[in-house]
Amino acid sequence: MTLTTTPTCSPASDLDGTLDRIPLLVDVDAHVVEPADVWSSRLPARYRDAGPRIELLPRGVPTLNGAAYIEAPGEDGPLAAWWHYEDHFAQIKRPIAAAGFHPDEIQMIGVTYDEMRPGCFDPVARLADMDLNGVEAQLCFPNYPRFCGQQFLWGKDRDLALLCVRAYNDWMVEEWCGSSGGRLLPLCLIPLWDVALAVDEVRRNAARGVRAVAFSELPAYLGLPSIFSGHWDPLFAACAETGTVLCMHIGSGTKTPQASPDAPEAVGAITIFGNSVMSMTEFLLSGVLHRFPALHLLYAEAQIGWIPYVLERSDDVWETHRGWSHSKQYCPAPPSTYYPGRVHSCFFKDAIGVRMLDEVGLDNVMFETDYPHQDSTWPRSRQAAAEQFGHLPQAQIDQIARGNAIRLFGLPLTV
Repeated sequence: MTLTTTPTCSPASDLDGTLDRIPLLVDVDAHVVEPADVWSSRLPARYRDAGPRIELLPRGVPTLNGAAYIEAPGEDGPLAAWWHYEDHFAQIKRPIAAAGFHPDEIQMIGVTYDEMRPGCFDPVARLADMDLNGVEAQLCFPNYPRFCGQQFLWGKDRDLALLCVRAYNDWMVEEWCGSSGGRLLPLCLIPLWDVALAVDEVRRNAARGVRAVAFSELPAYLGLPSIFSGHWDPLFAACAETGTVLCMHIGSGTKTPQASPDAPEAVGAITIFGNSVMSMTEFLLSGVLHRFPALHLLYAEAQIGWIPYVLERSDDVWETHRGWSHSKQYCPAPPSTYYPGRVHSCFFKDAIGVRMLDEVGLDNVMFETDYPHQDSTWPRSRQAAAEQFGHLPQAQIDQIARGNAIRLFGLPLTV
């Protein structure tokens, strides 16, 4: 593995002093590659042969199905680290542990822990990589459980699945974040198959300082009740009451927008934010934000340039097409009125969105790095920030780079 020298943004020397205007970042979307013993060291002994554990097996060739890969170990060849849970296999693939690799080296192949940069999975090494990147604090989404823990939704043994969710959360709070001095911010999972258990888990983690929980952008895509059904209202109420932010990452619906069956993967990589468009539209029209005025949403890795049109179109349909579209069935006020200060989104490569900041809403946007994924701007995220919004007034720079995140998650940091 070689540290890439390919620029992800303009060199610091080309930024005309704007880099000095970018404060230490509060990164609200990074990822952790779970250490091999997260579950094997925490599950009861009777479940350790069925719970998630790492096996070194030959690489397989993954086949993309929606946002999920279908894969199985190969017969021979180079080894990869494979997660094995019940009868499910998933290898850790290079694009999700891409930090330090040159772009030409990042192929859809499996890797071992020895091939990864330690910051992918080790909290001490992660803090060092954050220092290198000018990041003071960081919120990390999961990898193996998928972005809202849907891997455990698909588990056959519900008792084991619940133990897996709780074990992950205990590891996240106590080990990944516990010794970081508050720099690593806990993001927990819920048992998606049981809303009462989900509420219990939100409250259990909120009691120990957790202010973020992962949820699916489109639960109906996972075969779960929609947000229109009222099924999730107890969860939304618990989040509102505890100040827990409902965090939805692109791909957390598993099924993603697909174009032609023979289109290259690049098409899906460009259009994946489409699920966030649908999710935000549903929340705006669902009445959820009306019924739970203290509920806050975060859209992760969705970027921000699409938001102004969604707000404009939502209001237009709500009024113009009220006769046939049932636009007012759940939503008693113009949809855009629920957006300011309530619906947040983060970006890391969206200069277009910054140009429309007045329409997107300064109070609603935050910055991210996506470390250690291939899309990440690490180790030059402050340069990326300087290039995209370093020209703004200093107060606005500070707000995007850290202030909004500090307020949203109640962090004991200086704005």
